[in-house]
Amino acid sequence: MAGMSTSASNDDLHWYFSQVKGTMDEDVSEPDIISTVEFNHDGELLATGDKGGRVVIFQREPLTKSSEARSSEYNVYSTFQSHEPEFDYLKSLEIEEKINKIRWLTRRNQAHFLLSTNDKTVKLWKVSEREKQAVGFNLRDEEGRQRGVIQPNSLIVPRYEPMELMIEASPKKVFANAHMYHINSISVNSDDATYLSADDLRINLWNLEITDRSFNIVDIKPENMENLTEVITAAEYHPQECHTFVYSSSKGTIRLCDMRQAALCDEHAKIFEEPEDPNSRSFFSEIISSISDVKFSHNGRYMITRDYLTVKVWDMNMESRPVETFQVHEHLRSKLCSLYENDCIFDKFECCWNGSDR
Repeated sequence: MAGMSTSASNDDLHWYFSQVKGTMDEDVSEPDIISTVEFNHDGELLATGDKGGRVVIFQREPLTKSSEARSSEYNVYSTFQSHEPEFDYLKSLEIEEKINKIRWLTRRNQAHFLLSTNDKTVKLWKVSEREKQAVGFNLRDEEGRQRGVIQPNSLIVPRYEPMELMIEASPKKVFANAHMYHINSISVNSDDATYLSADDLRINLWNLEITDRSFNIVDIKPENMENLTEVITAAEYHPQECHTFVYSSSKGTIRLCDMRQAALCDEHAKIFEEPEDPNSRSFFSEIISSISDVKFSHNGRYMITRDYLTVKVWDMNMESRPVETFQVHEHLRSKLCSLYENDCIFDKFECCWNGSDR
């Protein structure tokens, strides 16, 4: 985890090392490997999901009177098992417990809510604090043992007493059996009432209160699978317009869809695609141009996309080419052949904006 500092002129940004969460040991068991991370909306909580199906939530250290700036230290707040390994007997397939994505809902009360998903099932979790406990029950004592006969003149009025702070995580909803292929992304709508989940060929729209049905809003599956030329790699709602979302593809394109046009968004409203340079085309061009993640800026004016070598910034009003391209892994271009041989060329990378969209 790194922090960012701004100079006095507000022109130059520089990064400084802040904190490591986890272990630096080389001997790490497979279930402990982190598979996704997500800050909540105000940055006070950081949720991580791992390959063992666990969600660990870190909380920012509170401010002290002597500190001038917000603390960048995070400590463990809550840990719970989100998903368990399953077996699909119809398809004879094992369903991993690995957490693919985590998304926070906007906070409405004292509790926090988040969505977590593995390859097939999305779950809604409530994370709440308990600082008081009820004591003085009539039918059972403090140890939970059954009391004897209660006389009318010995009735006790239960009361709340302070207790050591306890963090409780409880599953509120389970959204299952809607995806034939592995879920690669989930995104909560700005209306906080619906969210979408995407796999390789479909995007489904869910109501957070309804678990037994969803609505298919994008379906790119051809009648003959031999004609399949691309798959969906990520999907994201617009942060302010609840009817707008984008999804990226393995061909390096981003399609913007408007749900006001039709219930099934087969026709996109916009397509963002950079023309390929014929001089730089190679055997690996299609693989490294596949977009693994797409994110809107908080103001909704821009979006960033992540492919194998670059991060690109797109203006929502200009579809022909990105306004900025950052060469993140350009040093790997000469090593693509060896990366292909050990399958590292298929690794997926995510991206995100900082709080000020800078």
